[in-house]
Amino acid sequence: MKLAILGGSFNPVHIGHLFLAEAVLSELGYDRIILVPAYQSPFKLDAQGGSPEERMAMLAASIPGDPRITIDDSEIRRKGVSYTIDTLADIIRRYGPEGKPGLVLGDDLAQDFPTWRQARDIMNQGDIIIAHRSAVEEAAFPYPHRWLKNEIMEISSALVRDRIRASANWRYLVPAGARHIIEDRCLYGYTPPHPSSISQALILQVEEAARSAVSASRFLHSRNTALLSQDLCLRFGLDPKAGYLAGIAHDMCKACTEEELITLARQDGEEISKLERKKPSLLHARAAAILLDQRFGVHNEDILEAVRLHTTGGMDMGPLAKVVYIADKIEVSRETVGPGLRELSQTAELDKLFGAVLDNIVAYLRSRKLDISEGTMRLLEAMERKRL
Repeated sequence: MKLAILGGSFNPVHIGHLFLAEAVLSELGYDRIILVPAYQSPFKLDAQGGSPEERMAMLAASIPGDPRITIDDSEIRRKGVSYTIDTLADIIRRYGPEGKPGLVLGDDLAQDFPTWRQARDIMNQGDIIIAHRSAVEEAAFPYPHRWLKNEIMEISSALVRDRIRASANWRYLVPAGARHIIEDRCLYGYTPPHPSSISQALILQVEEAARSAVSASRFLHSRNTALLSQDLCLRFGLDPKAGYLAGIAHDMCKACTEEELITLARQDGEEISKLERKKPSLLHARAAAILLDQRFGVHNEDILEAVRLHTTGGMDMGPLAKVVYIADKIEVSRETVGPGLRELSQTAELDKLFGAVLDNIVAYLRSRKLDISEGTMRLLEAMERKRL
């Protein structure tokens, strides 16, 4: 296998790193490129930012599903200042590449290459590849080498760090996986606008599972529900991440078979009602709550209740459950939304909005002579008693 090596601090990894790795693979015919994060680079002794473990985690989260790119942690395991000659010899010994591995250098570092430790040995053991980082012109280089015909991206890890600290736009300068780690761990001076115990990594995991499990149109509904749930949570002083997570997960079992729904739903300890036996698809809400709990380790009772009751509602629903129930019924892709409900969602108190949405749903079901669940009827009766 033909291998190339791209080392650096990756503090943090950004899209320029991966764009460069892609160029090496596609233009020079390597089978795989190895990203080698430094424990401590001799060129960046004063660099501030993520720990070696955090930088490794960001790299790993940034390349899922791409077998052309791998990560080697040898410099982190060795600790101390990392020298290219040691890493190159170690990788040749362990990986056994076909021919000399390619060693990618930015043109900003290549000019100092003659001063590197055992520069001639590096040249003898690897094929030097020089990538454009700061100049379009191909400067003189005293050793055999190849220039990579790559585009220059005006981005650096220092720029990303500075923009995070300054609360400037930065999120799409780094891969999504790295972005979530930065936000979850508050790296580089990041301050979350709405502190929460729910991690972005968990939300991403559940969202990907939901996207993979249902049709594109159903996932669009789920995401619209998640966004409206988040917005309503902000309005009503609830955790917006909890709203988004419950919203994105609420229909994740919609495509399950009837047998799968019944098997999952029975695990919550509740009886399966006559209507649920008649129409097992109604169990998708209970099944999704079980799945969130068991597969994804979500034990927040407010979130589980919101998912479990989003279809039928129930007595004594908490604020988050009401929010998700509302969002599911009036999000922007829904066509059967009662007049004025979306406008009401921007001004009304939570209970008033919830009551209006519930009335609209019951009226819709009755107009089409559809069965109404016992939970919905009990909830409607309780709401009507409150109004008297």
